[in-house]
Amino acid sequence: MDLASTVSKRRRALHLTQLDAADLAGVSERFVRAVEAGKVSVQFDKLRALLDTLGLELTVRIKP
Repeated sequence: MDLASTVSKRRRALHLTQLDAADLAGVSERFVRAVEAGKVSVQFDKLRALLDTLGLELTVRIKP
């Protein structure tokens, strides 16, 4: 599952609107929409705040 799908599904599982998630994370609703749409150029600090709000973490690993 990709990041966009994971964020969207988790937000919905928490019964949060995009605006709710944005407010809780301290980011704009537009940013949440961009992440969920799979926009590649997002600011990492904002992405981390959104993921923290949704109880998610980003893991980086070496490709096999």
